[in-house]
Amino acid sequence: MIQASLNVNLAGLYRFRQVLYHAAMSTPVTERTVFVVSDSTGITAATFSNSVLSQFEQVQFDTVRVPYLDSMEKAEATVARINRCAAEQNAPPLVFSTLVDPAIAETIRGSECIFFDLFGTFVQHIETALGVKSSHSVGRSHMGGLSKQYNARIEAINFTLAHDDGQYVRGLEEADVILVGVSRCGKTPTSLYLAMQYAVKAANYPLIPEDFERGGLPATLLPYRKKLFGLSIHPGRLSEVRNERRPNSQYASLKQCRHEVAEAERLMRMENIPWLSTTTKSIEEISTKVMTEIGLERRHYY
Repeated sequence: MIQASLNVNLAGLYRFRQVLYHAAMSTPVTERTVFVVSDSTGITAATFSNSVLSQFEQVQFDTVRVPYLDSMEKAEATVARINRCAAEQNAPPLVFSTLVDPAIAETIRGSECIFFDLFGTFVQHIETALGVKSSHSVGRSHMGGLSKQYNARIEAINFTLAHDDGQYVRGLEEADVILVGVSRCGKTPTSLYLAMQYAVKAANYPLIPEDFERGGLPATLLPYRKKLFGLSIHPGRLSEVRNERRPNSQYASLKQCRHEVAEAERLMRMENIPWLSTTTKSIEEISTKVMTEIGLERRHYY
């Protein structure tokens, strides 16, 4: 029974992908409008649509978000907007929906669009697999300030902001991970992403020329060696990033960047610190790798 349900779900996913492919390619244009509609924040639909549409590099997508679509009046206004877009561009917009109200969803579906019902695609199969009906509640994935998960994220964000760039060294024993690397290699955005998405208390600490001259980790980090994860970057890219901050400085010179990156990677290898290059990776990829290497994937963050 479980295997049968799994086969149904995989078949549904395959059909979903095929429909999306034909929708994107049926009209020979390089630009396409995408509506993301939801009766809550629309974050779920936006995240999903961004992930799927990124596979179609030959098409430029213009995304229009319509959150809190929670009445028939708003639905009818959105239908008019979608129809106007279809007429002006001579191509039906793609609509990604996480609408829970079936009447509102059907109203939007009736517009001049290609409609993707993200909840409807999966919820029915999950109901069958579990033998229970979904609550059809709006905004369940964003429960607000009373949930444990929400409070854990806020606590992690506060911790990460306080321990950014080595500015505060007390309380590092509470850190889930401490990112190390040269200045401007991506430590801060990765730390904040981990905190905001997964409630990970992520500190970060810069490796500086004085550390390379000394040939070892800063004394502050030595007690927390098992929590360390290193980030590196291609020297050319590092030079570009630093030049945006301090143009034509020694700090941003390619020579300085090559020296710091080489020394940082040597230090991380010497200290047996797991590390990766951020040059061609998204923040999602970096964060997943960090969590896997440190062992945080075993914790259940929501």
